[in-house]
Amino acid sequence: MRNYRHIDVKPIAGALGAEIGGVDMSKELDDEVVAEVRHAFLEHLVIFLRDQRVTPQQQLAFAKRFGQPIEYPQLKGLPESPMITPVVKLEHERNNFGGIWHSDTTYLDTPPMGSMLLAREIPPYGGDTMFANQYLAYEALSEGLKKTLDGLIGVSSSAKADVSKTREDAMKKAGATLKHLEAEHPLVRTHPETGRKALYTSMAHTAHIKGWTEKESLSLLEFLWDHQVKPEYTCRFQWQVGSLAFWDNRAAMHNPINDYHGFRRVMHRITLAGDTPR
Repeated sequence: MRNYRHIDVKPIAGALGAEIGGVDMSKELDDEVVAEVRHAFLEHLVIFLRDQRVTPQQQLAFAKRFGQPIEYPQLKGLPESPMITPVVKLEHERNNFGGIWHSDTTYLDTPPMGSMLLAREIPPYGGDTMFANQYLAYEALSEGLKKTLDGLIGVSSSAKADVSKTREDAMKKAGATLKHLEAEHPLVRTHPETGRKALYTSMAHTAHIKGWTEKESLSLLEFLWDHQVKPEYTCRFQWQVGSLAFWDNRAAMHNPINDYHGFRRVMHRITLAGDTPR
């Protein structure tokens, strides 16, 4: 673990996740601070900043220090800041957005590098988010299964029933039409910055293995989906207003827990451009 000179880094679990202190998103950050935050991001896969009282423009300026913000597919951003997508569950709604284990939008040819989520309004309890380390999930597999997975391609779809259901309310409010998006990516990808291998599949998006039928694919995929979210690979984050989570979609999955029916939750999300998985 690196010694940090400009920020405080406190791991929250053995698998992944760390809270970062000494960073104020409302201010322009020195290059040295940005470099250390990025190093913590790569080391811990998801980092958390507390008590960030910022405007959307300040959140966007912070995000630009780490990547290129892009529009989220199929949903509109804030009128004053289109690159920030509101993620909202209202008191009467039953489905939350993305409420299933996944890496973001793997049904795109170039999925995002990372995502930043800032809590604006939170329920009095519940609404935590879980994260899972896909380096550890891959490294725990047998050598035989690693060889089997080598070269296998997963076909990701935006139309899988479980994940489509979690978008219904958001799509209705936006007046948008759900488009079917599909992309092919390796089931094991190599992180472009760290060189480590990570599982890259999810129950939310992987429809089948390329060249295999859905029935043939299911046994292997279901084993991987169960394996990759074992408790020892995960951490759980409890939100407060002003909390920001920044996670690495290339090696971490996440799952927003839908346990706060009857309460309102409002988050502001920024998605950062990524690369083609290899």
